[in-house]
Amino acid sequence: MCNAPKGRGEQRMTVKALVGDNLSCRRGFKLLFEGLAVSAAAGRALVVVGPNGAGKSSLLRILAGLLAPTSGAVRLDDGSSGGGESVGEHLHYLGHEDAVKGALTVAANLAFWRTVLGGGGLEVEEALEEVGLGGLGRLRAQVLSAGQKRRLAIARLLVAKRPVWVLDEPTTALDVKAQARFAAFGRAHLAEGGLLIAATHAPLDLGETDELRLGGVV
Repeated sequence: MCNAPKGRGEQRMTVKALVGDNLSCRRGFKLLFEGLAVSAAAGRALVVVGPNGAGKSSLLRILAGLLAPTSGAVRLDDGSSGGGESVGEHLHYLGHEDAVKGALTVAANLAFWRTVLGGGGLEVEEALEEVGLGGLGRLRAQVLSAGQKRRLAIARLLVAKRPVWVLDEPTTALDVKAQARFAAFGRAHLAEGGLLIAATHAPLDLGETDELRLGGVV
C-alpha cells in the first residue's frame, strides 16, 4: 500500500465546504433532478450514487463549473464571513475521459497538466512512481493500456495541489492494486483537510463517507 504523497510547496487548504443550493438539471426534454441540495465538507468524502441516467455525471459537471444548472447555484465556503469563493481554480475534475494526448510522452502529458493546474504538488517523475508508471515517462501515451491511462489521469491529482477533488467513476479500468493506490491518495487528501466528491458504482475505501442518492432506490 502506498503511503500518503507529500507535495513540495504545499499550501494550506482553506476551503471548508462546497455547497449546491436548489440545483436542477434538464438535458433536452428530460429533467434529471430538481431542488437538490448538496453539501460536501472538507475532510470527509461525499459519494454520489444512483442508476445509470440518474444525472450523476451531470451533477458533478455542475459542481465543477463545467455545466450550468437549469436552476440553483454552487459556491465554495472558505470559512470566512465573506465565503463564496469561485470554484474552478480550487478544483480538480476527473471525468470519464482521461484527457491523455497519445502523441505526447507520458511525462509530457503530466508536465502539461502540472503547468496548467498550477503545480505545488509532486514532481512529474515522483507522481508517475506513485501511480505505478515509474520508468514509462518517455513512452508515447498512445501505447498505454486503458488502466495505465487512467493512472496517468489520476497522477494529475498529485502534481497540482488543489483542495477540491470532483471525480467521476475514478477507478474505472483500474486493477485491484491500482484501486488500493487511489484509495490511499484519497484518504491522504481528506486527512490533509481536502474535499472529495465522487460518483461511483464501486466501493472506494475512503473511510467514513456521506452519501447522496440520485434517481430513487439504487
